[in-house]
Amino acid sequence: MPKPTQKSYVPTHREFLVEFAPGEYSSSLKSLKAFKAGQIMAVLKGLTTKAKKAYTSVQCGRGPYDHIELNNDLVYINHSCEPNVAFDLSSPNMSKWNLRALKDIRPGDTLTFFYPSTEWDMDQSFSCECGTASCLGTIQGAKYLSKSAIQARGFVSPWIQSLVSERDARNAKSSEKVLSRL
Repeated sequence: MPKPTQKSYVPTHREFLVEFAPGEYSSSLKSLKAFKAGQIMAVLKGLTTKAKKAYTSVQCGRGPYDHIELNNDLVYINHSCEPNVAFDLSSPNMSKWNLRALKDIRPGDTLTFFYPSTEWDMDQSFSCECGTASCLGTIQGAKYLSKSAIQARGFVSPWIQSLVSERDARNAKSSEKVLSRL
């Protein structure tokens, strides 16, 4: 699903406003009010579930069709290696998905989340331009990062934690096999 354009944009959350900028992927979502760290900022409603992986979706489980298509102005939340929000899709039955503040947010702050906190292998990799001290450079998904690099970001979804643990266990087993042959 393509992102709405400035002409077709209709706000879906009164707490936020899209700041349109020229160029592809340059627009962003700004907060219009203050939020405290840990506070639920929005309950995600009206989403297309079981969507195909796309740059406008957020992974919400382990499978290839375990994605939600945002279908609203939250699609303008950009990546940062030091995020201030998380898509908290971890309720036990996946029935209540939220946008949650990871840090205190002031009116006018740009909202950002760490894409690999929910994405195992992204639809489109890109060169990060967040400019933070901990910037990872190329963003491809959690599959390509160490466990410590992922966990340092404040929130990691349960399916990403599980997939990272499984990957690391497989890699450790492979290393043991190689060492036992030497």
